[in-house]
Amino acid sequence: MHYIHCLNNISKYGTDLLPESYELTDEFDKATGILVRSAAMHDMEFPESLLAIGRAGAGVNNIPIDRCAEEGIVVFNTPGANANAVKEIVLCALLLGSRGIVDGIEWCRENADDENIAKAAEKAKKAFAGREILGKKLGVIGLGAIGAEVANAAIDLGMDVYGYDPYVSVGAAWRMSSAAHHVTNIDDIFRECDYITIHVPAMESTIGMIDSHACSLMKDGAVFLNFSRDTLVDNAAMAEALESGKVHAYITDFAVPEVMGMEGAIVLPHLGASTAEAEDNCAMMAVRELVDYIDNGNIKNSVNYPACDMGVCPEGASRVAVFHDNIPNMVSQITTAFGEGGVNIDNLTNKSKGDHAYTLLDLSQAAPDEAIGKLRGIEGIRRVRVVK
Repeated sequence: MHYIHCLNNISKYGTDLLPESYELTDEFDKATGILVRSAAMHDMEFPESLLAIGRAGAGVNNIPIDRCAEEGIVVFNTPGANANAVKEIVLCALLLGSRGIVDGIEWCRENADDENIAKAAEKAKKAFAGREILGKKLGVIGLGAIGAEVANAAIDLGMDVYGYDPYVSVGAAWRMSSAAHHVTNIDDIFRECDYITIHVPAMESTIGMIDSHACSLMKDGAVFLNFSRDTLVDNAAMAEALESGKVHAYITDFAVPEVMGMEGAIVLPHLGASTAEAEDNCAMMAVRELVDYIDNGNIKNSVNYPACDMGVCPEGASRVAVFHDNIPNMVSQITTAFGEGGVNIDNLTNKSKGDHAYTLLDLSQAAPDEAIGKLRGIEGIRRVRVVK
């Protein structure tokens, strides 16, 4: 029996996908797998039974992914499962940034007791007049699942879309409309676009990338949207750009104190992926990833180990998963341990991701305890798991 512990409320659409050999448990210390959304995990000590963590969402800042890698714990996320929800709120933000919708709503509330509000509104609405997004230039920084969907939707709305992503994948390229312009220099996005939206992960190379230099290049009156990560934007630089009028509006999904004091900022309480559909999709994807890994050793959408797929465990054979340092001679030592035990290897896959490597083997017979013991004694091997 495999035990799954939920650190947050996880959609029933996801947990209902668990096979009969799985059981939800409230006991953290007996968990085979963990499902999580936003719960902080950095200070947690993980039980030896824990094989994997499934993050029902894309961001994994709440999970100690490097420590998990060292302990042979696979961390999954669910890229693209909430893409439509974020796309829709970005489209909403485009309209909030182009029309005086928020100020208009506030004016109506402030004048709710005026018996002549309808007449007064006809005079007041000039202050909230905006512009249409039709024909305007939208720059999309980051063309992953969300960025590609935003770009395609904006094209359908009649916008002229420019996309920037130095690491664009083949899959993303196929998802993108041919009408989008591919930009190789991010500065061209800042110089040319009336609206800019960012969809990249928070990492050393991206934190603070929207700085004073980027803001200085933007067209006068540009609108900047951030529904990705709050740390991507230098708040001091954005505040100065808003105050000077260089940036007309900054619309973000991250209500942090520095942003709340900005004149011209429209702030939402992290609503991007907060739809029932997105939560269901993320939960279902996370559960499928966990089950495929626990049952078959396959890895898909892991943030700390490489993708690896050898299909369903074959009948009458044994499958062994080995987590190890990505250093020379590891595969040779692994195969030697089985060879010396007289065990034939029917199939083998070795993959690496940075310092972390993963080897999955199908054996013609049950894995001998002696061979498994030898593997665990090899320097650089972190974890050995007999999947079947």
